Amino acid sequence: MRDWEALFVKKLEGTDLGPDPAHDLAHFTRVVATAKALAADEGARMEVVVPAAWLHDLVNVPKNDPRRAQASRLSAEEALRFLRSVDYPEAFLPDIAHAIEAHSYSAGVEPRTLEASVVQDADRLDGLGAIGIARCFAVSGMLGTRFYDPQDPFAARRPWDDRENGVDHFYVKLFKTADTLRTAAGRREGARRAEFMRQYLTRLALEIGDSAP
Repeated sequence: MRDWEALFVKKLEGTDLGPDPAHDLAHFTRVVATAKALAADEGARMEVVVPAAWLHDLVNVPKNDPRRAQASRLSAEEALRFLRSVDYPEAFLPDIAHAIEAHSYSAGVEPRTLEASVVQDADRLDGLGAIGIARCFAVSGMLGTRFYDPQDPFAARRPWDDRENGVDHFYVKLFKTADTLRTAAGRREGARRAEFMRQYLTRLALEIGDSAP
């Protein structure tokens, strides 16, 4: 698998991943490491999990692009073209493509295999915890979104709106993803990361003179 991984990294290094720091090469590296750990714990096939994790965001569509829900399907199609070009074993390709397509939150594709669940969990875990906080505010900055609503930071008198406020994204999406994790190992790690995020918000609320929900 090590020789294959070198090819996957080379493919990513030659791909325009865009300016989004939440989906740079470091993101892929983290997702692969998490996916390997989950796969080992759950007994999933590395031959499917590893290439799917390396190639899961091969086609990156910005968060505010109306085509966002198509990104995982486009990534799966591009991954298959690449894997066939390097003669990756054909028997694994359908499950790799499914794992890539099913990883996306916005696509709404239900994982049908253990490997797809592992890759989905690994990607969603990267949106939680300390790295999840960093990614959230990095993307908020890219989109021109403020950190929080200075009049009502934690939406006591308004609906959550993560198009306007970075903190709102924790409640609109991130905490919800922790509840969608499918593997036992993923749920355990997700609970730890979500708790850290709640501790962060409590501290943030203290520093800005408010109270987190």
